[in-house]
Amino acid sequence: MSEAGPAPLSSPPAVPAPPARPADAPPARRPAVRAGGGATAALLPVSPLDAGPAPRPPGRRARPPDPTTPLCPAVLDLPGPLHRPYVAGPRALRGPLELYLAEVGAQDERAMLWAQELLDREERARARAFRRARDRDAYVIAHATLRALLGPLLGVRADELPLMREPCAGCGAPHGRPALRAPGLHFSLSHSGDLVLVALAGTPVGVDVEGLASAEAVRSAQCALHPAEVAELARLPAYERQAAFTRTWVRKEAYLKGLGTGLVRDPALDHVGTGDRPVSPSPRWTLRDVLVPTGYAAAVALRRE
Repeated sequence: MSEAGPAPLSSPPAVPAPPARPADAPPARRPAVRAGGGATAALLPVSPLDAGPAPRPPGRRARPPDPTTPLCPAVLDLPGPLHRPYVAGPRALRGPLELYLAEVGAQDERAMLWAQELLDREERARARAFRRARDRDAYVIAHATLRALLGPLLGVRADELPLMREPCAGCGAPHGRPALRAPGLHFSLSHSGDLVLVALAGTPVGVDVEGLASAEAVRSAQCALHPAEVAELARLPAYERQAAFTRTWVRKEAYLKGLGTGLVRDPALDHVGTGDRPVSPSPRWTLRDVLVPTGYAAAVALRRE
């Protein structure tokens, strides 16, 4: 994946596409946005959890941020250097938060081979354990591109990052989420289907991306929702519930990842809302939805300094 100019996000924000609606149903409230077709983007920052303007072509005047939209844009399609171990830096974070989004299917065979070379022994073993090639490719691209983003921040080779496993929030054993031994830099990684989402920040951060939940998943996961969220879903038309549940779930996952507990903490304890605007479950955390392609939902949670 070679570096190129930023892919503009000038279309309206996206939410996961709802299932087919009855003929008399009202039209969808927000059209979908699709990610750029495989083109890579330069390392550009995202405004710090405020919905700022999309990256713009050179020479075009920037519009002021729209304070009414709750969506965060992410740089579309993670950049190199998957093509080489790459050492450049160290560099500072370009703001409190940087978000990056990639499409696994946009990577060619050469990029996949380079990506595998960046993984450590444990990651390669995990990749081999996947039975489906699609799941294996998503894991490889997710972890290799995380390394490719962290390497320049620390000024080390992407395949020599000082990564570690934090203690498990449930049992305390050293098989928790991955982290850096270097202080002052936090990251979060999520992948689902064809998408990879990475967040880099100076404070604890969590991201999650998920494909549209099935109707069965919505019915069976009611116990994992806050009572207020259950009531909110019940008031929605049936054709809106899958999208609403999915955006609620990624908000919860992002927040719990940021806390470091994951699903060891009961997700029903925290109210994040099912509507277009997320509800922050704590005054110490900022929670936002993330702009992603049709059929997915994503969110990011950042602890305030």
